Amino acid sequence: MTLGQAKVGSTVVVTRIEGDGAYKRRIMDMGITRGTSLYIRKVAPLGDPVEITVRGYELSVRKDDARCVEVR
Repeated sequence: MTLGQAKVGSTVVVTRIEGDGAYKRRIMDMGITRGTSLYIRKVAPLGDPVEITVRGYELSVRKDDARCVEVR
């Protein structure tokens, strides 16, 4: 399952980040790393962006970026 497919109100754990080196680094710089818990706060009406809570702060992630983060 990807971050973009997770249900609102659920807590998920990052298992893998896909993409090239620079792309992965940008996602990881936002605090989304393997083993991190993410709480899905809300999704915009058209599905873009997804608002999550990670490491105690709120973060909005684009739909394309959310598809590259695998969670369980």
